[in-house]
Amino acid sequence: MKIESLAFENNQRMPSKYTCDGEDVSPPLVISEIPENAKTICLIVDDPDAPTKTWVHWVVFNIPVSGNILKIGEGEKIGVGGINDFQKLDYGGPCPPSGTHRYFFKAYALDCDLDLQEGATKDEVEKAMEGHVIESAELVGLYSRGY
Repeated sequence: MKIESLAFENNQRMPSKYTCDGEDVSPPLVISEIPENAKTICLIVDDPDAPTKTWVHWVVFNIPVSGNILKIGEGEKIGVGGINDFQKLDYGGPCPPSGTHRYFFKAYALDCDLDLQEGATKDEVEKAMEGHVIESAELVGLYSRGY
């Protein structure tokens, strides 16, 4: 399985459009080579370089799978939103206080729907995914403020 963006390459700078310095919309994503037996996709975006803890930017689960490729448009609302560390159900873009941070876009192919309500936390989603992850992939975007 692979996750890519049309907006930036893996381990490259994310355009400011997808951050707090721009429109703060989620970047377009393409998840491909999805396993045949996958029923849903879960996406988690977090920043392990945040000063106090790994900062959660986006949690979305129960994204339906039909076929081996999933295209998610810029700012598109998909699946069921979990709560992020901005206390929002939607994507919250990079907004690092200093330095260059890494933003991990993690896609998980699951063999089921997760029995969770909208607003579930990253920890709740990860716990519910245990034993149901068929395959996963990750894309890393970099961002620093001030240029």
